[in-house]
Amino acid sequence: MDEVEVVVAHSERATLRVGDVFLKVDTDQSRIDVEVEAMALAPVPTPEVLWRKPPVLAIAAVPGATLGRLGEPSTASPEAWARAGAAIRQLHDAPLPPWPGRGLDELTAELDRECEMFVAKGVLPADLVTRNRQVAEAALRPWTPAFTHGDLQIAHVFFEDDEVTGIIDWSEASRGDALYDLATFTLGHEDRLGDVVAGYGTEVDLDVIRGWWSLRSLLVVRWLVEHGFDAFAPGCEVDVLRARM
Repeated sequence: MDEVEVVVAHSERATLRVGDVFLKVDTDQSRIDVEVEAMALAPVPTPEVLWRKPPVLAIAAVPGATLGRLGEPSTASPEAWARAGAAIRQLHDAPLPPWPGRGLDELTAELDRECEMFVAKGVLPADLVTRNRQVAEAALRPWTPAFTHGDLQIAHVFFEDDEVTGIIDWSEASRGDALYDLATFTLGHEDRLGDVVAGYGTEVDLDVIRGWWSLRSLLVVRWLVEHGFDAFAPGCEVDVLRARM
């Protein structure tokens, strides 16, 4: 009998692996609804949905491995990173999903609340917060909506022989800024951005990418700490913020 592997678990959701099947348990059924519909609409490889019985979603494992993880160096080839960029572009060129994403005003208000909290509680040095809030401003501009994954971490994209075999975890997919996906994918792997952009096939505004690196990191630090993850580990979100100093 296959053993049960806990892939991730916190108060909002848990993912278990049993053999070649992943079981996702989510307290918010709307996230599962978005994930299933986004995978059906996305023009890139996604996991096969095996069955649904709320609050559980069962999906098949995708072949291959990721290019690495946040906080760890990647040994993957430039070609693999470029192929990732091409797949991301394919997603962004697809018809928009029918549901909206977060608006600019909402995002700005959330960022300002987090920054105020960091300084008031001494979670992060004030100069680090102030500098990254300034850098993040570049991302806070109107954008043309694209079909975005919304949480395109490097650990969510699988490869085999430098080809993308599957993109997982679509619960935050929506209409959003295409450069946010590119920034999320290269977070902590800034030296690979050139390879990704080469595969993406069009010029991107690097100041906006840097803005999203700062903005995403500022928004997730508190959540990560509250849910038992280490944003202060080497190469992770706090180091991303320090790199902007």
